Amino acid sequence: MRHASTSNETMENSSLTMTNLFKICTQCERLSKKDVGVRIPRLVGNGPSRFIPEKEILQVSKLNERIQSIFEDAFAVLGRLDNISLVMGFHPQYLESFLKTLHYLLQMDGPLSLHCRHYIGIMAAARHQCTYLVNLHVNDFLHVGGDPKWLNGLEEAPQKLRALGELNKILAHRPWLLTKEHIEHLLKAEEHSWSLAELIHVVVLLTLYHSLASFTFGCGINPDINTDGGHTFRVPSLSGYCVCDIANGNSTLEEMFGNQQVSEFSGEVEVLMEKMKQLQECHDEEEASQEEMATRFEREKTESMLVVTSEDEECVPSRDVSRHFEDLSYGYKNFSRRGEHVPTLRVLDYSWEDHGFSLVNRLYPDFGQLLDEKFQIAYNLTYNTMATHQGVDTSMLRRAIWNYIHCMFGIRTMTRLFC
Repeated sequence: MRHASTSNETMENSSLTMTNLFKICTQCERLSKKDVGVRIPRLVGNGPSRFIPEKEILQVSKLNERIQSIFEDAFAVLGRLDNISLVMGFHPQYLESFLKTLHYLLQMDGPLSLHCRHYIGIMAAARHQCTYLVNLHVNDFLHVGGDPKWLNGLEEAPQKLRALGELNKILAHRPWLLTKEHIEHLLKAEEHSWSLAELIHVVVLLTLYHSLASFTFGCGINPDINTDGGHTFRVPSLSGYCVCDIANGNSTLEEMFGNQQVSEFSGEVEVLMEKMKQLQECHDEEEASQEEMATRFEREKTESMLVVTSEDEECVPSRDVSRHFEDLSYGYKNFSRRGEHVPTLRVLDYSWEDHGFSLVNRLYPDFGQLLDEKFQIAYNLTYNTMATHQGVDTSMLRRAIWNYIHCMFGIRTMTRLFC
């Protein structure tokens, strides 16, 4: 009888009462009448991504034990499970490598101090005006003992860090313009010089967060609840849930696409698959000569001039992040203009296996192996599916995208791009 009585009392206490504005459970109603001086934050946005329904992301983590294990390990090491990791959970093999690389870069022994690593991450993310990553690393920077004055602006940071501004902007927007003189300047800057080992660490951090900014924008990553822009203290609008449920992220979501949109998308996929098949057949017939590839590369340069770049668009940098970099007007430009000769990099002139891997491993032990693993996973990642189609050979599409991006950034790939 005691248990039954307790159960009934629990049910009564958890019953919902309706107010004029929103539903509120009995417990929350009692707390609302008592001013305890605590403001409870409420999550802004529905789930980790603006583009992917929250229930799909949660479903992946519930059904896959491997992802659950990865998430648990990430939380134990990093002390949080951010929205980037949740979205990246769709690709557990890559997520595992990514988190391992991030842990090594930011927390393990290395040439750079912990607070400098996070500040460099802030500089790199700010260059692409990615407030999500900036806010994430502002918190981490302060947590590891970084000087709050540095966050007032780049001019408040030490000269040694300010000297990275040129390297940061070139790597972020026009990497084909980077020369050995830029590196030598940083290595021979008298009392503010960097060691070669430190510079390796710097370059890896900069390029990682330049790329991660693209991932953040491309996947529509929402701010985490513990960062600026990720929460609000305003009363929620009318909902079928109690306020405490909404504060914990238990909100309903609308389907993103209607049946008509799905049907149209499927048709586009079939057209793309047919084009891929034609490319593969053309590729099997003959290989392009070096001269033909050079001609195609020049044609791609000409076509890229038709793309609208930031130079032609009005750019209003965010006040919050622009303080962390200089030369606000500097941005992406086509790597070759009419009448200009800009040096390009032939992939055959550089080999990660022969040049990059050994250099990184010599100056930053064991990290070269982690980078190599991450590169290989990203390069070969496929599930051989396109929408609802199974067993699709996506190699031609993936290589074409890979080569086209190289072409945009002045890297001349001597393999077949298009048929």
